Amino acid sequence: MSAELLATLSIFLLALLVGFEVIGKVPATLHTPLMSATNAVHGVILVGAMIVAASASGTGGYALGFVAAAFAAMNVVGGYVVTDRMLGMFRAPTAPRASTGTAPGTSHPSTGSTAGSAR
Repeated sequence: MSAELLATLSIFLLALLVGFEVIGKVPATLHTPLMSATNAVHGVILVGAMIVAASASGTGGYALGFVAAAFAAMNVVGGYVVTDRMLGMFRAPTAPRASTGTAPGTSHPSTGSTAGSAR
């Protein structure tokens, strides 16, 4: 194993541990807003995946670029869906609409005629 590979794996492992510790300490009430705020980061990842796909040479590179762009796009869309659901929790509930018609077989108060009957 080369020294460069060992250094890269060490940095990756440290980033993994730090990320786990930081996210693990976020309370549940702030987790959704925190995740929805990262949509800009997911957009940058999508741009990076498109750059990788554009600079690919060969079938494997194109396939990897396509898969990376697809996953990044799903991540962006999912982030906006979560944000919309989160904001929906804070919207005022809509009141049910009052019915303007009467049920069949009941009399109408102003005319005295029965709803559903021929006039």
